[in-house]
Amino acid sequence: MQRRRAIWLVWLVVALCYLVPYTLLSHIQAWYGSFLFWSLAGLVIIALNVYITRDLGGK
Repeated sequence: MQRRRAIWLVWLVVALCYLVPYTLLSHIQAWYGSFLFWSLAGLVIIALNVYITRDLGGK
């Protein structure tokens, strides 16, 4: 995967963090529906950031 594609995936996940809880999960009354989604999205963002920045500290 190219770095540019990974950056676009980060923006896609950020957009989904706004859209999904207020559209697809809006009928769930409990807070843990959105919390689970945001927790998984956070892990995806961390993994993508590690991928994007893995070569920045090189020689």
